[in-house]
Amino acid sequence: MKTPSLKTLALVATAGLTLAACATATPYQPAGFNGQRNGYAEQRLESNRFRVSFSGNSLTSREQVEMSLLLRSAEVAAENGYDWFATVNRATERDTRFYSTPDPFYDRFYGPRFGPYWSPSWRFYRRGYWSPWGPTWGNDFDVRQVDRYEANAEIILGRGPKPAGDPNAFDAREVIQNLGPRVTRPS
Repeated sequence: MKTPSLKTLALVATAGLTLAACATATPYQPAGFNGQRNGYAEQRLESNRFRVSFSGNSLTSREQVEMSLLLRSAEVAAENGYDWFATVNRATERDTRFYSTPDPFYDRFYGPRFGPYWSPSWRFYRRGYWSPWGPTWGNDFDVRQVDRYEANAEIILGRGPKPAGDPNAFDAREVIQNLGPRVTRPS
């Protein structure tokens, strides 16, 4: 048996570390930053009206996506010289996908595998002879559900104290102060 070279082992280790680095939730950043398609974006609709969105990857929770949307809405208000914002329309969409992969530790014909070089072998009597093949129950698959969230809102900006009694109105500076430290920023 040929043993892997040191160069091969280093390449495999580097690939593993690269994949581990990619396995993080979407940081609070503009969409398109560092080649990432996820993040926040906004579009001016009128002088005091914007559409704001935040899109997360499969490791970003719904709570983190919605919190990032509110934070970006507050920043848009503050950056444009406004004191408060109110959400007119707000929605969070979930994109669910299912991925199936064959179980690497289960063999269709022989059952569980116990390593790359040995697996148990069963024989059974079928129609007058001994067969080395076991009954075929079908392949064993691991199924994984992957959810991605995207939140968007249409906001109106205002100056002065926020409207009293409006549950959709937020003080921009308070939101920035309270949510700013809770989001993950790019490293």
